[in-house]
Amino acid sequence: MPRKAWVLSPMIYLLVHQLLLSGWLESRHLKFLRVFIAPEFQAPAAVVIGFSICILLGPWVIAWLRRQKIGDANQTDIHADNSAKQGTPTMGGVLIIAAIVVTTLLLANLSNFYVLMALVCTVWLGGVGAADDWLKLTVGRRAGSRQGLTTREKLLFQIALGVMLSIFTYSYGSQLEPATNLYFPFFKKISLHLSLWAFVLISTVVMTGSSNAVNLTDGLDGLASGCMAIVSFTFLIFALIVGNHQVASFLLIPEVEPAGQMAVLAGAMAGACLGFLWFNCNPARVFMGDTGSLAMGGLIGYIAIVIRHELVLVFVGGIFVAEAVSVLLQVGYFKYSRKKYGQGRRIFLMAPLHHHFQKKGWSENQVVVRFWLISFMLAAMALATIKLR
Repeated sequence: MPRKAWVLSPMIYLLVHQLLLSGWLESRHLKFLRVFIAPEFQAPAAVVIGFSICILLGPWVIAWLRRQKIGDANQTDIHADNSAKQGTPTMGGVLIIAAIVVTTLLLANLSNFYVLMALVCTVWLGGVGAADDWLKLTVGRRAGSRQGLTTREKLLFQIALGVMLSIFTYSYGSQLEPATNLYFPFFKKISLHLSLWAFVLISTVVMTGSSNAVNLTDGLDGLASGCMAIVSFTFLIFALIVGNHQVASFLLIPEVEPAGQMAVLAGAMAGACLGFLWFNCNPARVFMGDTGSLAMGGLIGYIAIVIRHELVLVFVGGIFVAEAVSVLLQVGYFKYSRKKYGQGRRIFLMAPLHHHFQKKGWSENQVVVRFWLISFMLAAMALATIKLR
């Protein structure tokens, strides 16, 4: 094997690519290894590797979090048995982020601009979430210490990331018309060309909104991780279609060939969510905290932007949207009614929405499984829109 290939290609994709160019694989009848540079193979492999990393590292990470005493002592007291959750290790999102990053480094094309920006998105928001969790769960326990990052501080970091990634992404894709157009799920010939600032505005709202929506959904064992696994796998399929010229042309989907590598990120996230769910299902041994929820929400938002399916994300991620909207309505109506009537009133028994159904008498498992089922049906309907175009 050429020494240069080893030096320049430490990861699987680049290694196989270099060896193909050098003719080393062909001379040794190993051309079948080129499947490692095909997104159609990389994406399913990413699901398996992401899952395996979480399963293997999960017990070690949970034990480390317990030793650091990073446990949530402020679980919402909806039912008496919720007291059993106090002290459950939180900040388990580091396991999800590690699985996504390592899987991407192993399988994805690291020379692909979109892959690098997606990694920046994941690490940046994971860092913001980790800082918030750490301040709340360790420093925040000391008398007089701050209780995590403020809402304004988190929004500032999220918006700054959204603006930066949006400008870079628009500039990179400006020579390719489909990469800067806004497309509508049910129509094949209706699109809207976006200026730089329109693109930045929409993209920043999508990334910030999805990041916070997933964060709000993370309130019951397995709820956010299960729903995100479904959404991620759906976008894995969309990314494969968008990045394949023949399939995209046949289905009348806008083709953005470099965006095909987003299937690897989506696959890694789906696998990581499934692996995390192994430990996060009821009764949960670990919570993802803001570390995982902010990062996953932002990443799925960025993937949707790159493959030009922002509006589809609103549909597929309907559970996340409903959770976020329930909080906005609850807070908004409470403030309005307090100003008008002198006493705050509520639309829901409790927000976010999953707590409303708990107050209605649903068990935690009923809420989680039913929300999973709704996510699955939304994903199936979103995939059906492909043919409608």
